[in-house]
Amino acid sequence: MYHPKIKFKKLQTIVLGVILIACLSGCSSIEIFKENSEIAPAKKYESFVIVNQEIGIRGFSSQFLDQNVQIRLQENLEQAGMVYEKNQPDVVIRYTSNEDPRQKEIQPNPYPTRFWGSRIYDPWMFNPYGPMMDDFQVRIDNYELVQVIVDFIDPEKDKFLMTLTGVTEVGSQSTKEKKVMKTVDKIVERFVLEVNTNPK
Repeated sequence: MYHPKIKFKKLQTIVLGVILIACLSGCSSIEIFKENSEIAPAKKYESFVIVNQEIGIRGFSSQFLDQNVQIRLQENLEQAGMVYEKNQPDVVIRYTSNEDPRQKEIQPNPYPTRFWGSRIYDPWMFNPYGPMMDDFQVRIDNYELVQVIVDFIDPEKDKFLMTLTGVTEVGSQSTKEKKVMKTVDKIVERFVLEVNTNPK
């Protein structure tokens, strides 16, 4: 016997799956990479200095963004229990960035976007020869691959504790600061985790 409700539930499941995949693919993640570990953390690091701040080296093309990165770095490290010390810091920090404009192809949506929202897509309302063919056109999106690179240096031994690089994609200038700040947060979180779990 035919059960239309069962078929409708299957359609709902497919629709929800497609929406979830679209949402996950649209949210660019932040990846953190560790490099340049010349020496392992060997003590509790209680103080720091940010070289960029002291000698006026800009790590980002935007002065406004650069200043906010300095502030965010300092605030996060101080919240982790460290203090800013210009003269005899336990850790010397310097940062830079790579801001690389790129392009990527966006593949067509298998379901017309005009029918998403408060209702379920009705396949009988879709005319493949109508004005909605633009839903199936490959488009080129501009974005920026941003790398936030932070060196953590032991000044006493003049060696790298580590370099942490945060990598993320930025879709527009309006969202760039937010993504960069989140990347700085994750870098400091990783640094604090490394020095708290690895000291000899």
